[in-house]
Amino acid sequence: MSQKVNISSIASSAYIHVPFCRRRCFYCDFPVFVVGDRLRGETSATISQYVEVLCQEIAITPAFGQPLKTIFFGGGTPSLLSIEQLQRILEAIEGRFGIASQAEISMEMDPGTFDLAHLAGYRRAGVNRVSLGVQAFQDELLKIAGRSHSVVDILAAVELIQQVELPEFSIDLISGLPHQSLGQWQDSLDKAVALGSTHISIYDLTIEPGTAFGRYYKPGDRPLPTDETTVKMYQMGQQVLTSAGYEHYEISNYAQPNHQCRHNRVYWENRPYYGFGMGAASYIEGKRFTRPRKTQEYYRWVQDLIANDGVIDWEVTPPEEILLETLMLGLRLAEGVNLAALAAEFGEQKVDEIHKCLRSHFDKGWVEIVEGRLRLCDPDGFLFSNVVLADLFSFLG
Repeated sequence: MSQKVNISSIASSAYIHVPFCRRRCFYCDFPVFVVGDRLRGETSATISQYVEVLCQEIAITPAFGQPLKTIFFGGGTPSLLSIEQLQRILEAIEGRFGIASQAEISMEMDPGTFDLAHLAGYRRAGVNRVSLGVQAFQDELLKIAGRSHSVVDILAAVELIQQVELPEFSIDLISGLPHQSLGQWQDSLDKAVALGSTHISIYDLTIEPGTAFGRYYKPGDRPLPTDETTVKMYQMGQQVLTSAGYEHYEISNYAQPNHQCRHNRVYWENRPYYGFGMGAASYIEGKRFTRPRKTQEYYRWVQDLIANDGVIDWEVTPPEEILLETLMLGLRLAEGVNLAALAAEFGEQKVDEIHKCLRSHFDKGWVEIVEGRLRLCDPDGFLFSNVVLADLFSFLG
């Protein structure tokens, strides 16, 4: 069954998808549009048109006055936007929803795609958190992954970030790359720490169908690291970063005290949020909707949205799916999920079923209950989270 609902602003967070990249990385299955090395926002008619349509979508989305507390520009490579284009998008958001005075405004950036003038302009426009797509600190691994930057570009980008005194600065790393050794992984971790980032995200490589890596390799194939090696990489990441003072607050994320990503916590706590742009997802009033992943289809969808006064036709999410989503997302966090809140929303019987399903995982030391919260143990529970979640989905689904 489907019903027509307006996107309402019970949400106080928004994700903005900027799909443009200089090239497509070999592991990437995100909705992106390759513009090449020579173009950035102010010289690209393609990017300008996208910004125009994006602002139209923002303008037609119903809102009821609650200012946004977090905004996240993801991609793609948002740092290909001109300063003026970023300002235009933020002005559209401000005009429609309002932006709280202490809002976290994050922007994904790739090394080599911005200079001091652009970064300072983004900072003046309101960006106060940068997520830098480093991935590795070895030129040979960057080349293998299809990245368009070098280690020299990484160091230059960090220097620029430090010059504009951004209060929040995150580094993204990938483990399990083809030919990647434990020594290289240790080196990347040490260098990320040494650069003084307030936040570090570690993602284990996933081979996705339709990507270049999906054509080159099958999971378990050489030269991909063995499962044993990738487990050691995860354990090494946990040991190196927690020893350096980072809190392991989510399966893949580490932060210095008081520097967790406020926007991403919205996802993990299964709270509502707006999504804007090609392929972006919204979660409003317990209902999820994902926009078209191809540019022209997205443009047509926005025109239909305008003709329909901002009303989207989408499926109502059944309570069983909301429970599974709450568990899947909440168990990613170190503090886990509140069992009393689960019982209040879904009933004591469901909580009893969860206990019964996880009995063997308690015995293995993968799952525990601390102060009324169900959580995965670090690191073994996080390492085997897929097994735990698969059992929950099978038992409760």
